Amino acid sequence: MLLQAFREWMDTPQGRYVLAWEQARHDCLVADIFGFNALQLGWPELDYLRANRMPCRLKCGTELAVDLRTDLHHLPLASNSVDLVVLAHVLEFDSNPHQILREVERVLVPEGSVVVTGFNPFSLWGLQHRFLCRKIPPWTGAYIGIPRLKDWFALLGIEARAGAFGCYVPAVTQEKWLKRFAFMAAAGDRWWPIAGAIYIMQGIKRQHGMRLITPIWQDRKARAKTLLPVTQKTDP
Repeated sequence: MLLQAFREWMDTPQGRYVLAWEQARHDCLVADIFGFNALQLGWPELDYLRANRMPCRLKCGTELAVDLRTDLHHLPLASNSVDLVVLAHVLEFDSNPHQILREVERVLVPEGSVVVTGFNPFSLWGLQHRFLCRKIPPWTGAYIGIPRLKDWFALLGIEARAGAFGCYVPAVTQEKWLKRFAFMAAAGDRWWPIAGAIYIMQGIKRQHGMRLITPIWQDRKARAKTLLPVTQKTDP
């Protein structure tokens, strides 16, 4: 029910304003992430992988209009098999976001990327989410701040690498007011960059492996010769 209400919100002026910023940011970010397999979890109506050039790009979720219909908490994919996973407004609308992130870490190859998008609780929109009724989208989710997301990343061995904030206008609903407050976008990037209503964060899966030290065989042979017993001749 909540997810359907959020889908309807996407078609409002407020929703289109947010999604336009997110789409532009995803296009810039995922275009330079290379590999073979990319996943977008949830929201098949959106196409945040359109600028990516990997040969296999799949949308996963429980909806019918997906490429791979699956429970996001238990992905039917091999470990270390995916190069990029995109999570747009998935964690904040799920009852067990930690399990989704654990699955993402499992399927990612070492040095693979995860891109998370969400509402910023430390913004004008976050204040409205905190103090007003949460029964109307987009205020129905459990907003996850950047510090908290970084902590989750660190526990899973994911290094936060790149990110951005956007959508600095107040949470107005009419298009005419969104246009009147458009000047706040440039001002926000300069004066209060961490107070954008939306954030996008990229993480890289790090895997610390063993460093193989190969012996220098010639030196070993030379050292071995010095330890051989010397045969001494004795006069008859």
